[in-house]
Amino acid sequence: MAWPDGIGVSKRRELLFGTRLVPCYSERPATIDAMFRAAVVRRPDGEALVDGERRYSYGQLHALVTRAAASLLAQGAQPGDRMALVLSNRAEFLIALLAAARAGIVAVPVSAREQRPGIAGILNDCGASILIHDSGLADRMPDAAEVPSLVSRISVGGAVDGCRPFEALLETDAEPPQSAEPQREEDTAVILYTSGTTGKPKGALLAHVNIIHSALHFEECWDYREGERAVLAVPASHVTGLVAVVMAMIRVAGCTVMMPAFDVAGFLDLASRERMTATVLVPAMYNLCLLRADFSRYDLSSWRIGGFGGAPMPEATVEAMAERLPGLHLLNAYGSTECATIISVVPIGHTRACLDSVGMCVPCGDLRIVDDQGRECPPGVSGEVWIRGPMTIRGYWNREDATRDSFVDGYWRSGDIGTLDGRGYLRLHDRKNDVINRGGHKIYSVEVENLLVRHADVVEAAVVAHPDPVLGEKIHVFVISKSGSLTEDAVRDFCRASLAEYKVPDYVTLLGDALPRNANGKVTKRVLRDQVSTT
Repeated sequence: MAWPDGIGVSKRRELLFGTRLVPCYSERPATIDAMFRAAVVRRPDGEALVDGERRYSYGQLHALVTRAAASLLAQGAQPGDRMALVLSNRAEFLIALLAAARAGIVAVPVSAREQRPGIAGILNDCGASILIHDSGLADRMPDAAEVPSLVSRISVGGAVDGCRPFEALLETDAEPPQSAEPQREEDTAVILYTSGTTGKPKGALLAHVNIIHSALHFEECWDYREGERAVLAVPASHVTGLVAVVMAMIRVAGCTVMMPAFDVAGFLDLASRERMTATVLVPAMYNLCLLRADFSRYDLSSWRIGGFGGAPMPEATVEAMAERLPGLHLLNAYGSTECATIISVVPIGHTRACLDSVGMCVPCGDLRIVDDQGRECPPGVSGEVWIRGPMTIRGYWNREDATRDSFVDGYWRSGDIGTLDGRGYLRLHDRKNDVINRGGHKIYSVEVENLLVRHADVVEAAVVAHPDPVLGEKIHVFVISKSGSLTEDAVRDFCRASLAEYKVPDYVTLLGDALPRNANGKVTKRVLRDQVSTT
């Protein structure tokens, strides 16, 4: 493994988006379609996609993508048009995504969990002219009056009034016409809407060059090899599923195994049957596997790389997974939509040495810790995480104000508070907006949350500020108990044993159900803050 200790893959500085001189991979495909075509040449008979009983080689997938792209263009779509995909994890998602890339159409994946107002808002914001959706979601699709820009509707998995069946896209034998304007790597390939945990979602403009560099980062950092096999158990419409799994597999001519919805037995059975070698999950999925599965029933000997991110992984989970699967490398990663997924990753073999870290900056990235005065912080001093590189997006769709606020000299201002140590390992402490100021004491909510999830009777916890007329803010924690018998005093006593007194929660709310989450699965602390403000 070359990275981070060896020579690594050849790189050079290049000017991107007119103003950013950043390290780039010297040898890379120019577009997503070029990356896909290279995989077809490398492994035409190799398996590219599995969806239940349906299996597609790279050659077969290439033929379907060609037909779909030709059909879309023949029916009036133009390069640069936006095509919304409200689809679950299924073969048609990948066919449509790659067809869009070939035709020069901008794909706009939307969570299949999104509700009608949110779908209408996204489609209107991006001016989508084509909508492809699961037939089972038809009642959530906005009508013509709600989204005037839509001219074509396509259903997958069943007939829907007013929609053409997806199969009709695959009936032509024509080749897509050659565009007079060849695609460039800085052209937008995908618009992904940010989760909107603090307000209205914004459309992040992911260019070909952004996505390709992230795929190359996975290949170099986690030693992805030709023919890898990954189960897609997180949504394909999210940046993790789209880039960390689907695009990373295409880069190495690997296979994506679709899983419509995660459940422990189904995931482990699929991983065993399909000889899965790699995947990216959230920590809760690993915890559920440990809680609910007998690993001896499954042959998981092929599973080599287990990525995770979005939340801390308890040390006990790492130890338990290592005991059951000694050949598995559990590797933390920190990412964002604005950076086409990964910003930092834990190198293979380094997990135990940095359990509290989200790893090192990716090879082509430039990561800085910056204080409120815009000064770079020395090692060990906390500040906001800023990141620049070829994977960092140009900005947001039709939101010059948000682009101005979020990007400085090509650096994306993450809103996360973190520190870098002397070895270059990044540790995250909190979201900038989630830091609680309790009478002058700054408290990172994630510190309290990370402690509470170690409690044997805690499933999950979230901390928000509780307004206080004297101290300004106090600590309010929302807790989900496994047994339902956990008490407020027990929560405080547990915290008091490990934290300074001013970090012990002032208010404890025990919930009987899960924490509120948005369509992408992130905890919506805005909802919890609203709940606090009404008490």
